[in-house]
Amino acid sequence: MLSVLSELRVMGITTEEISNIIMAALDDAEAEVSGGDGKFQIRVVADVFAGLNSVKRQQTIYRIINEHISSGAIHAVSMSLLTKEEHAKNG
Repeated sequence: MLSVLSELRVMGITTEEISNIIMAALDDAEAEVSGGDGKFQIRVVADVFAGLNSVKRQQTIYRIINEHISSGAIHAVSMSLLTKEEHAKNG
């Protein structure tokens, strides 16, 4: 089991894969991911965040990427999570 987890850590995950995972999980989401080597910056614009505070918004994303956090492919994340209206106002 330990060797399988080690292999997953070595394999890593790309910014494009993370972006695709998020957009597949959230209808109408726009996702931009930068970074690498397990450390990523995630920016998501989606109306699913409407009415949610920042903690709830982050929990939404963590639920989507948790499998990759557990595997070690992702070990540090910073997030910017906006609704479409907030994005239009603030960019």
